[in-house]
Amino acid sequence: MAQSRRFIHGKFQPQMRILISNDDGYFSPGLACLAEHLARIAEVVVVAPERNRSGASNSLTLDRPLKLSRAANGFYYVNGTPTDCVHLAVTGMLDQQPDMVVSGINAGANMGDDTIYSGTVAAAMEGFLLGIPSIAVSLVGREFAHYETAARVASGLVQRFAEQKHSHPWLLNVNVPDVPHDQLQGMEVTRLGKRHKAEPVVKTSNPHGETMYWVGAAGKAQDAGEGTDFHAVAQQRVALTPLQIDLTQYSQLDAVRGWLNPVQ
Repeated sequence: MAQSRRFIHGKFQPQMRILISNDDGYFSPGLACLAEHLARIAEVVVVAPERNRSGASNSLTLDRPLKLSRAANGFYYVNGTPTDCVHLAVTGMLDQQPDMVVSGINAGANMGDDTIYSGTVAAAMEGFLLGIPSIAVSLVGREFAHYETAARVASGLVQRFAEQKHSHPWLLNVNVPDVPHDQLQGMEVTRLGKRHKAEPVVKTSNPHGETMYWVGAAGKAQDAGEGTDFHAVAQQRVALTPLQIDLTQYSQLDAVRGWLNPVQ
């Protein structure tokens, strides 16, 4: 990623460098729309999976080498996971570390428990783990008719980031209602809600008579009250949820220490 410059306030300034990835694959319309919008304000490189890897979470490919290819539109694609794509780009492909990683635009919500499984969030999380501010962007709906709306939201957030000083990287999960941009009811900083357990697996059989199973759909929202990402999107507001990686359950530390005391 070569360094370019732009003319701002009478002076030449370094242009922001953005690495774009996703989990729907390098051919997805959400990725193309996001890249088009961010290319207007930054220097972008796209490195995405060669096929749909939704639900891949933070998996890394360790049992075989990865292949980096380039499509006719200039996008790079990898025969691996979203995490592979960002890791490969940052640690081996790019000459300079990007200023930001933006993942998306995902075809579907990544709210509540979805963030644990999401390849979209995982791509952004890998950037965050590598010390880079990162954003995951998802379009919430069924028809996915308004990628343009989510791309405009993402572009605005990137520009706000560029105007601020940051003492450490952050990870932001963004869910945008699938409506025209002028129908958005603003933005809201939220916490993650929580879903009911997933629907049961769907049992079927293949042409050979062998039993096959499809993983069921995500459950409906259980914790969708005011202040959650579910509630904000239901009100046609963009949900902005800062995420963290530390999974430690601090309230149980003393209890677990108590289990050890009798045997010490």
